[in-house]
Amino acid sequence: MQLFSIIFVAYISAKKDKNLPRMNIQNKIEQKVKEAISHLHQVDLAQVEFQPTRKDFEGDITVVTFPMLRQIKTNPVQLGNAIGEYLVENVNEIVRFNVVQGFLNIVLSNKFYLSSFEAIANNSEFGKVEVNEESDTIMVEYSSPNTNKPLHLGHVRNNLLGFSVAEILKASGKQVYKTQIINDRGIHICKSMLAWKRWGNGETPESTGLKGDKLVGNYYVKFDQEYKKEIATLISEGKTEDEAKAQAPVLVAAQEMLIKWEAGDEDVKALWEKMNQWVYDGFEKTYETLGVDFDKNYYESNTYLLGKDVVAEGLKKGVFFKKDDGSVWIDLTADGLDEKIVLRSDGTAVYMTQDIGTAIQRVKDFDIDGMVYTVGNEQDYHFKVLFLILSKLGYEWANNLYHLSYGMVDLPSGKMKSREGTVVDADDLISQMAQTAKSISEELGKLGEYSSEEKEELYKMIGLGALKYYILKVDPRKRILFNPEESVDFQGNTGPFIQYTYARIQSILRKANLDSSELELPEGYELHEKEKELIKQLQSYPDTIQLAAENHSPALIANYTYDLVKEFNSFYQNVTILGTSDEVEKDFRVKLSKSVGDIIKSAFGLLGIQVPERM
Repeated sequence: MQLFSIIFVAYISAKKDKNLPRMNIQNKIEQKVKEAISHLHQVDLAQVEFQPTRKDFEGDITVVTFPMLRQIKTNPVQLGNAIGEYLVENVNEIVRFNVVQGFLNIVLSNKFYLSSFEAIANNSEFGKVEVNEESDTIMVEYSSPNTNKPLHLGHVRNNLLGFSVAEILKASGKQVYKTQIINDRGIHICKSMLAWKRWGNGETPESTGLKGDKLVGNYYVKFDQEYKKEIATLISEGKTEDEAKAQAPVLVAAQEMLIKWEAGDEDVKALWEKMNQWVYDGFEKTYETLGVDFDKNYYESNTYLLGKDVVAEGLKKGVFFKKDDGSVWIDLTADGLDEKIVLRSDGTAVYMTQDIGTAIQRVKDFDIDGMVYTVGNEQDYHFKVLFLILSKLGYEWANNLYHLSYGMVDLPSGKMKSREGTVVDADDLISQMAQTAKSISEELGKLGEYSSEEKEELYKMIGLGALKYYILKVDPRKRILFNPEESVDFQGNTGPFIQYTYARIQSILRKANLDSSELELPEGYELHEKEKELIKQLQSYPDTIQLAAENHSPALIANYTYDLVKEFNSFYQNVTILGTSDEVEKDFRVKLSKSVGDIIKSAFGLLGIQVPERM
């Protein structure tokens, strides 16, 4: 029950937000503790500190009395006993208590847990907050690839994080829009274009059978190969390395192509449109396979001029200043940062200018209250500057901007390099995960009753689930060493283990031929300890969602689900479900199992992971 404890503590200490559902029982206990202190000692407590009850003591919620001693001069044990007696008399849900030093351990009644479970079992959307007209509107940006190469493992983490955070925010009661900005202009795009023009012999995705993004990516690698050859030749002719890198004919040609593109050259534009479309089509296939989507795409070719007018306005207001060479800057030294350029001396925009303009445009397009940018941690400083500039320009929504900063994904073989063609291609990775799932499943002798087609679909589901879970269970800020074989394991904290437990629950439900009517329990039903622990886990799901949304962390959802599954498997091993002769008991345990399955499916849905009915 480790995660339950973490959630409970975080939940207790969370700021009182109108959108944060709080446990009614805890509110009630807090109110009655304050009443007790006022009644017994004529002292008004500002707050009551709670914590989960330690495993070695009886209890469900613990009130910490030590902080009260600052206002009340008494023995902590005496104080705990006095409060406990008051609570038993005045709170129907509390049946008894015990005191250990400054800790008042409260035991809640069966009736409380049964009533709580009825509410869970009869609510198909348990844990989620319905979006309404008053809900905050948030835009989540993720993916944002370059159109000179296919998506790779780093993009996979980005996509999975962004999509999941969007789904979690939605579940927490926010109106959410998902977007990406596609980097479809610049020198890197021209490198692929030039290489294809010189060495492509007119080949296309259709003629080669390659996805468009892979074809274009091959020419990005080809450019780098030819560039290195030219550098070596120039160095052998007496040039310095820096001179050779700057004067290599293939690079000069790419730079000239970029100038032509910016000048609107028709031939260059036509080539750019053709090759970019190949890439867009390729990306769409990968997104579909990965199970992510977007409400709107922005393109850098349409946004790179945005922000210049804002800079001009900021100059008038004194937010920016102009240097002697005509370039425009902002001085952030008073804020602990440095000076940052926002407009070059020739009047062209930098990335910061573009990001300022794009942020403002998005607010105009969607009337949003805030944004989440899913971008690697190498851009931490960039976003600090961006958010600060927008704030200084007077945009109130700038306070609701968040950089979902994540660590890189490493491989056992080392770092990936796009130019050298050593990246782990996203499509290849997804395919490899399915193959890994297939080989491990066959080795374990699972899925014997499936048809060949069913098996292939299930391998994809297991493989993709393994990949997503492996990446999302880790705190976004941490680096990941990705091991495909380790992720596809039917034991431990893995996607397949959780998927297998869900399938086991569905098997129980099929055998039980579950009555679909609403759950009703007799007054005197006595909960088994394992039933009670499961209900506790289910109770914490809404607060887990809110906490995950607040922290922009799918890892909280992933690890909550693992803890729930562990608790269910302990329940499964320790109580009889279908074999009990008591029909009320059987009905309750089957419906408890169903609720666990429903929450697993709901939680995995927030991670973008499917669950199988059979496995």
